[in-house]
Amino acid sequence: MPVKGYAKHERDLFEKVTKARTNAIKAEGPAQQAKAENMLTDALKSVFAVAENYPDLRATENYQKLQDELSDTENKIMAARRFYNANVRDLNTKIETFPTNVINSAILHFQKREFFEADEAAEKEPVKVDL
Repeated sequence: MPVKGYAKHERDLFEKVTKARTNAIKAEGPAQQAKAENMLTDALKSVFAVAENYPDLRATENYQKLQDELSDTENKIMAARRFYNANVRDLNTKIETFPTNVINSAILHFQKREFFEADEAAEKEPVKVDL
């Protein structure tokens, strides 16, 4: 039986994941992107929590594939955050370091960028599932 078959009454959960994913893709700017991705992470945690209530669901091949995809998505989000933050750190350092700071202030006028901060408090909260 497919994952959807086990989760008919969990439709809201899957819609929430889909909506959060769409918002994360469409988000603009680091702050909005962080907020959208935190919502996606929370939604994904809920999917894993649902599996705890359905032992048969956890054992199915389709759920295993879904779980692998969700874990892969979370890993890609973390990797993208690290990549972005490394580049922001390098840019901010260049802006403040001689001789690029002189060239920047006279000609280029680059401005410091903000880091992409994830809401760590939300990531550490236990998953809440209301069936």
